[in-house]
Amino acid sequence: MRAVVQRVKKSSVSIDKKVIAEIGKGLLVLLGVAKTDETRDVDYLVEKILNLRVFEDENSKMNKSLIEINGEMLVVSQFTLLGNCRKGRRPSFVEAAEPEKANALYENFINQVRQKGVSAQTGQFRAMMDVSLINDGPVTFILESRW
Repeated sequence: MRAVVQRVKKSSVSIDKKVIAEIGKGLLVLLGVAKTDETRDVDYLVEKILNLRVFEDENSKMNKSLIEINGEMLVVSQFTLLGNCRKGRRPSFVEAAEPEKANALYENFINQVRQKGVSAQTGQFRAMMDVSLINDGPVTFILESRW
């Protein structure tokens, strides 16, 4: 499982020019599910992302987590994060999970985040979306559940 995590001042998702989800201060998480991913990959990334100290404290040091600042999360499924661009000019997506499995793990991720008390908004699985954000910093991290 691969996630691009961006600290944002605000972020939103639109479909056909209609906003379907939006958050204020928090994290935008673009989430890609691999065909080898399991529930333990979700467990790992949820804990890692929620407790990642990427928000500034009173001394302007990245010392606070999303939970500590009572921030929000916007989670957007993005299978292209599993694209392999090593050969040729067209990305290969053979490592991406099939839609049914990917959606189940994506929903599991969202449910776990919410169960931890964090407000989580979502994109729409398999939809063509416009994602807007004001990146705070910019601060962006790439996390993987397996190394």
